[in-house]
Amino acid sequence: MHRFKYRGRSLYCENVRIDEIARRVGSPLYIYSKNTLLDHYRRIERALSGASPLICFSVKSNSNLAILKVLLGAGAGLDIVSGGELYRAKMVNADPRKIVYAGVGKKRDEIINAIRYGIFFFNVESQEELELLNKCAAEMQRKVNVAVRINPDVDAATHDYITTGKAHTKFGVDFKTARGIFRSSWRYRNAVIKGVHLHIGSQILSSQPFHNAIKKVLDFLKENRIFIEYLNIGGGMGIVYSLERPQTAARFAGRILPLVLKTGLKLILEPGRFISGNSGIMVTRVLYRKKTSRKRFVIVDSGMNDLMRPSLYSAHHTLLPVTKPAKNAKRVKCDVVGPICETGDFLARDRLLPLFKQGDLIAVMGAGAYGYTMSSNYNSRPRAPEVMVDGSRFSVVKRRENYRDLVRGESSGI
Repeated sequence: MHRFKYRGRSLYCENVRIDEIARRVGSPLYIYSKNTLLDHYRRIERALSGASPLICFSVKSNSNLAILKVLLGAGAGLDIVSGGELYRAKMVNADPRKIVYAGVGKKRDEIINAIRYGIFFFNVESQEELELLNKCAAEMQRKVNVAVRINPDVDAATHDYITTGKAHTKFGVDFKTARGIFRSSWRYRNAVIKGVHLHIGSQILSSQPFHNAIKKVLDFLKENRIFIEYLNIGGGMGIVYSLERPQTAARFAGRILPLVLKTGLKLILEPGRFISGNSGIMVTRVLYRKKTSRKRFVIVDSGMNDLMRPSLYSAHHTLLPVTKPAKNAKRVKCDVVGPICETGDFLARDRLLPLFKQGDLIAVMGAGAYGYTMSSNYNSRPRAPEVMVDGSRFSVVKRRENYRDLVRGESSGI
C-alpha cells in the first residue's frame, strides 16, 4: 500500500497534488511520501516484534539524507556498503551501535573510518577481508564485532542480477570456508566473530527461499557446534510493481520467527526495497510522440540515467497519468522512451496506455528504491531533484543538478 492516490482526476501524494509539485519543481523529479515510508517500516517492526530485532535500513536502496533521518527517528539502524554510505550515516548522526557494514570490497581506509566511528558489526565476506579487519583493529587497539557472511547456495527465484545467495555469485563464503574461519577464530583477537550473516537476493516474493537459507545456516551451526550471539538474515523482501503478489511482513514473520526464536539468537535484518520502494515515484513529462511503421513511441524527459531499472533488469514499473483520463478514453500500445542515445533507454515497452499528448505528466510508480541511487550523468544530463511530502507540505530534499555540477572537479588542461 502507498499514499499515491487519485482524488477526482488528479493524482496526489498524501495531500499534495503531483502536478502542483511538478509545476513548481520541474520535471523529471522524484517524490517521496514520508508517511508511506514510516508505514512500511512499522509493518516490519510490528511483524517481528516477538524477536525484538535490530532493523537496519539498506542505505543503498535510497540514500537521501531526509529518508535516512525519517527512519532513524522511527528507531531504525542502517545497513551500509561503502565509505560514502558511512559518511551519509554520520551526516544524519546515526547511532553507530545500530550500523552494520556489508560489501565484498571494503577498502582499508573505509574499514579504519568505520572502526573509528564505532559501528556495531562488520559483515565479513572473505577470509582475506577478515585478516585485514583484524589487523586494522589491532593497530588501532580496538576490538570489533564480526558476522561471517555465508553463501547458502539457495535459489531466491528472482532476477539473476539481484540473486546473491547462489554459489556462483561473488557474495559471502561457502560452508567449507566458513567452517575453517570459525575453527581458526582464535587467531583473530581483535575481530571477534559474534554472528553470521546471509543475504540471498532482492525482490523475493516468497518466504520459502528465506526459510530454506536460514534453516541451512542454522543446521550448519548446529552440526559444527558453532556458538554465536547474532543472526543477520539480510533483506530482500519483494514489493508490488505490477501484478506481483509478494509476501506480507506478517507472513514473512510467520515463517521466519519460529526458526529464529528457538535458537535464542539476537536477530538483525536489512530491509530496503520493502520500506522505500512504494514510498516513492518518479514524475516525467511527455516531450514528443512518434509513430513508425512498426511502433508507437511516447518520448519523455527522463531516461535510463534517471531510472536505470527498466534498462538494466527489464523491470516493470506501473505508469499512471498524473491527470486521470476519462473512462472511455482511448488506450494504445506504445513504448515509453527517454532522450538517451541508447536503444535500451526505455521506461516501458509494448504497454497499453492512455493516448498521451505533449506536456502530459506520467507517474512512474514504485521508484523509491534503486531509483535515484542508481542514477547517473550519462549524456551529460543533470540528475533530477528529490522531493519529500509530509501531509499537506512538501520540500525539496535534493535540488536539481545544473550544468556547473556536471563539470565540478574537472579540468580542461594537463
